[in-house]
Amino acid sequence: MQIKKNDIVRIEIDNCGLDGSGIGRLDGLAVFVPSTAKGDIIDAHILKVKKSCAFAKIERIITPSADRIECPCSVNTKCGGCSFGHIKYEAEAAIKENHVKECFKRIGGIEPEFEPIITVDKVYGYRNKAQFPVRIDGDEISIGFYANHSHRVINCPGCLLQPAEFETILGVFTEYIKKYNVTSYDEEKHAGLLRHIYIRKGTASGEIAVCPVINGDTLPAETELVDMLTAALPEIKSIIINTNTDKTNVILGKKCRTIFGSDYITDTLCGMKFRLSPLSFYQVNRDQAEKLYKKAAEYAGLTGNETLLDLYCGTGTIGLTMAAEVKQLIGVEIVGQAIEDAKINALENNIDNARFICADAAEAAKMLADEGTKPDVIILDPPRKGCSATLIGTVAEMNPDRIVYVSCDPATLARDCKLFEELGYRTVKATPADLFPRTGHVETVVLMTGKQKNQISEDNLI
Repeated sequence: MQIKKNDIVRIEIDNCGLDGSGIGRLDGLAVFVPSTAKGDIIDAHILKVKKSCAFAKIERIITPSADRIECPCSVNTKCGGCSFGHIKYEAEAAIKENHVKECFKRIGGIEPEFEPIITVDKVYGYRNKAQFPVRIDGDEISIGFYANHSHRVINCPGCLLQPAEFETILGVFTEYIKKYNVTSYDEEKHAGLLRHIYIRKGTASGEIAVCPVINGDTLPAETELVDMLTAALPEIKSIIINTNTDKTNVILGKKCRTIFGSDYITDTLCGMKFRLSPLSFYQVNRDQAEKLYKKAAEYAGLTGNETLLDLYCGTGTIGLTMAAEVKQLIGVEIVGQAIEDAKINALENNIDNARFICADAAEAAKMLADEGTKPDVIILDPPRKGCSATLIGTVAEMNPDRIVYVSCDPATLARDCKLFEELGYRTVKATPADLFPRTGHVETVVLMTGKQKNQISEDNLI
């Protein structure tokens, strides 16, 4: 059957991707349809036809999938944040687990022992951080998230993934913007003041930090803004102005100025207290991060005699939670403020066997190798782009007994594991972990061992 744009065709959805698009087939041609679920039978309105696939939208649902639910969010189809608001959580978790396995098989050519995906107890209200772009067009104020594949802001102050306090804070900012005629940043003209509103909450502590990101050094009526925010929410412990005057899509600038309270808030993770400033990395789902770090510690197989190297350590969270089980902890991070926080976090948790280095991961790994420091276990937790080939080579040359790799992108993880395998390491185990329910993101933790060290003591993995 030859299909063309604007045809209406009946298909059954037999698979689903991480972006929430279901996949049906018509005479062997894959048809991608957003907001569908495996088992849906639909009439699809064809929007675009290519040689290998077609793209469509739902014209009508003939028979709904058993996985389909009514999405509780009113802007789910407009906002680019959530992919799976229309299906049951169990179906979402299965899609993510399968995606990780497929990446390892297809990209890495590797099939390690997969453990079941670590699922969530809380599908909504789990995020401890959000960064809201702001757009002001006359009397219309939009504070929310970007529409998919665009920089058009969808107004969504009451996102279901965020704590309820965030909506209160955005309500205060809406009132403040109107009262003091605050302008929003225009990316094309590189003009206007308010770029983003960054909010962070300590899930365990309840402390809240509010950080307007501005194209300038000051906001109008800063004292009044402080009064408005603290009157609305006494839990606010920190209000910080972040200056970003660069022509960039990077959200935060490097300059912070505290206008109320502390320079940081604190939270408790794995029984330890952590200091969090605006530039500090911290997992957005604290409860799931505890489960993830527990699995990473299991894979590390620590006995108390090891030197542990934590690359991309951020504020030190992963390494510090394992510090009591090692002889020496070395953390490496390129963000200076995060390293300062990591040092303070070590002191406040009475950890005296930790050393932190502010440097690029590859440079630091080479420096440690040159000075003769030999880690027994290396933790890798890189950004989405994964590790460079240079870093992978340096890590392999350091010849650790075990490498524990924590990744937020299964594709780059599979690619990097393949490179490690080519250098003599074996990918032994992998566990997907869902830290971002309703969205198309999934974490994975992997255990790799060296050529002569494939047999890790089972006692250390209990």
